[in-house]
Amino acid sequence: MYIVVTGAAGLIGSNIVKALNERGITNIIAVDNLTRGDKFKNLVDCEIIDYLDKHEFLTRIRTHHYDRRIKAIFHEGACSDTMEHNGKYMMENNYQYSLELLEFCKEQRAQFLYASSAAVYGGGTVFKEEREFENPLNVYGYSKFLFDQVVRQKAGDMTAQVVGFRYFNVYGPREQHKGRMASVAFHHFNQYRETGKVKLFEGRDGYANGGQLRDFVSVKDVARVNLWFFDHPEVSGIFNLGTGRAQPFNDVATATVNAMREVEGKPAMTTAEMVEAGIVEYIPFPDALVGKYQSFTQADMGNLRKAGYAEPFLAVDEGVRDYVVNWLNSYA
Repeated sequence: MYIVVTGAAGLIGSNIVKALNERGITNIIAVDNLTRGDKFKNLVDCEIIDYLDKHEFLTRIRTHHYDRRIKAIFHEGACSDTMEHNGKYMMENNYQYSLELLEFCKEQRAQFLYASSAAVYGGGTVFKEEREFENPLNVYGYSKFLFDQVVRQKAGDMTAQVVGFRYFNVYGPREQHKGRMASVAFHHFNQYRETGKVKLFEGRDGYANGGQLRDFVSVKDVARVNLWFFDHPEVSGIFNLGTGRAQPFNDVATATVNAMREVEGKPAMTTAEMVEAGIVEYIPFPDALVGKYQSFTQADMGNLRKAGYAEPFLAVDEGVRDYVVNWLNSYA
């Protein structure tokens, strides 16, 4: 029996592949679009049994090539660019693709664990997995929102586990291909390395400079949660996957710089000291993001905890330090 990981060369997908490998699991079919060829680097240290382009994978599914041969699909393949305005592309890539895999897993009685997004909540202040709090601000968020609604409607008809994860702000190893959509920590690392300073948005909507709050979650925690549900096929549902703690962007900047200073043999600094020294610089809030930006996110983790996941999550200072010291400095 195979395990399929779509989006396997992406940030979350490749970390799931690596986490499966660490358990000795290598019968993995990696599915992704390698038009961006440099993504292959995320899989170089991973063991898989086959790689397929998304369209070839769908063709094999439609022609019954994998009937009764797939145990589970970790569906991480999607366009995650929140600034992508091509709704037709977004709906085909995120919504229709997911629908086809959902129906396949239903027919095959295979586990289906898929990527949703905190973008379904839009500009709200309550982040709980209930319809009344869902109001996406962009077509990316809508594509995830709509699929979640289908999953809810079909929940009673499913033949095996179906789990959706509403990822909050994920950061960590294997995201170097993401360009502008890479995490704040990744951008801060490169800014500091190249210029000796990092840039944050000035305050807006009542928030101080660099004070907008997000729930930043390490991809290591994301992979752990995915595998916990893989081990518990009796548990289905849609779950937030953050930390439950909102932290300001200033915290990410400070953690990133201090991790790099640690590598350089320099003492840690406070955020205020970094601002005074010109290491942290605030820039005007972009007009293009007005009305489309989440200034606050904080996952309500109640449902995930009730489902039985009890492990702690890394805070920004822990997770960012681990990322910078053990990955970025090695691959820079």
